[in-house]
This record gives sequence, structure tokens and C-alpha cells, in this order.
Amino acid sequence: MSWFKRTKKGIQTPTEEKKDVPKGLWYKSPTGKIVDSEELENNFYVSPEDGYHVRIGSNEYFQLLFDDNKYKELDKNLVAKDPLKFEDKKKYPDRLKDAQKKTGLKDAVRTAVGKSMGKEIVIACMDFSFIGGSMGSVVGEKIARAADYSLKKKIPFMIISKSGGARMMEAAFSLMQMAKTSVKLAQLADAGIPYISLCTDPTTGGTTASFAMLGDINISEPGALIGFAGPRVVRDTTGQELPDGFQTAEFVKDHGFLDFITHRKDLKLRINQYLDLILNRPMREATA
Repeated sequence: MSWFKRTKKGIQTPTEEKKDVPKGLWYKSPTGKIVDSEELENNFYVSPEDGYHVRIGSNEYFQLLFDDNKYKELDKNLVAKDPLKFEDKKKYPDRLKDAQKKTGLKDAVRTAVGKSMGKEIVIACMDFSFIGGSMGSVVGEKIARAADYSLKKKIPFMIISKSGGARMMEAAFSLMQMAKTSVKLAQLADAGIPYISLCTDPTTGGTTASFAMLGDINISEPGALIGFAGPRVVRDTTGQELPDGFQTAEFVKDHGFLDFITHRKDLKLRINQYLDLILNRPMREATA
């Protein structure tokens, strides 16, 4: 005979009384390190255990690079159209609406102007959370307009790349952005206005084949995936085993495609000191 007998079937604890750990309280890095989310945020979203740089978006980069998180966003209401009437499992306009609702973004890049260590800079930052950071017409147009603003005001320009490549839903319209953005960067070069390219994880496809590798200086965060096609595609296409660390920032730097790699906590200082050097102005130092 049973000592205890359940009088009611099923779990009876109300949802509001459950003692589950709140979602997002802990973060697990790819190497298995467990980090408190607040500690991670205070450490520039870098795991203190293994130095893994967690993917972050434009909000976090703007907060990191602009003084007191003060900036003016450029062309913030620019949104994509559907020139090809594209449809796969979902219509393209519906996919855009879903992405906008999920992320709170209009598209995969935000552009802004503000002061960094007291000097003005224009920054275009991609968001991987918006359809994989894919490069469509809006991305190309906003980068082109930001470059025009930089050219007009004679302000240094920086692009933070984080992209899976061209947006297939826009086909050739997407690929055209490679040429458009490259022309704008050439105009900056002719005018002697510095352009910094920061590659973050991942920087792939048409983004890599255009503006991500055209900087006066090309830099990256540690461990970022940088390449045109991904390692699996390269392996399957060539039928060759790939070397250790293939397409990591460190591998790419060793083969001459990057100038240096910087920890996220040093990013603001390093880019501004570089600008001081090439613009022949007094070198700024980190403040407490």
C-alpha cells in the first residue's frame, strides 16, 4: 500500500509562484564558461573567463564609442521596399515587419554622428539580429548617405560590419550596394577624410567583398569570423581540409588583410589615437 496518494493530478503550482531563475541572468560562452549577465555588461560584453567577445548591436557600440552615449541618428526612418515581389516561405514585406517588430530596428544598419573623446565622428553600425545583418538597399543607401555627411562636414567615418552578406530577397539590388558604397568610400579617400573599418563576428559575403576591406585601416575584434564564404562552404567547394583557425581574425591578420586586432575595452581609445596620428593633431590619452 502506498504511503502517499496524490489527490489531484498534474502540477498544481501557479506560474507566478514558480522559482525559476530569470531568463538572461547567466550567459554561457562557446567554451562553456558561465558569466553573470551584469558582470558581462560591465566588462564590455566580453567574457572575463576566456575573453570571448559576445555579439552586440548598434545600441551597445554607440554607447561604447560616443561620449556619454550622445549622438544624432541619421536617416533613421529609411525602410526597405519590395521591388521584386519576393516570396519564399513568407512574403518579403512580412519578413521585414517581423524583423522590425522583433528587433525594434528599421533595417540592418544604423548611422549616427556624435563626439568620441571630444572629436566628431560618423559611425555606421550593422545589426546581425536584423535578418542576419544582410546587406540590402537600405543598408547601402544609409552607408552612402552617412559617407556623404562625412564628406560634407569633413568628419572621419567608421563602419562596424556584422553581416551574413547580401540580402537574397533583393537579388541584384542588394549586390549593387557593393559598388555604391565602394564609390562613396573612394570619394572620402580623394578628399583625405579617414575611413576606419571594424570587422566583428561575423563579417562575410558581399560586406567583406566591399566596404569591410576598404578602410584606410582595417581592424577587428578578437576571434571574429571574417571571410567571403563560410568555412563549411569553402571546405565543400575545394574538397580540402582547412588550416587551424581558418577565417578567424587572427588568421586573417597573419595573412595581411587586417592591420590590428583590439579588445573591445580598448576600441574607443585605439581608433581615436589612430585618427590623431593620421590627422596630425595632439594625441589623446585615456581618461579615468
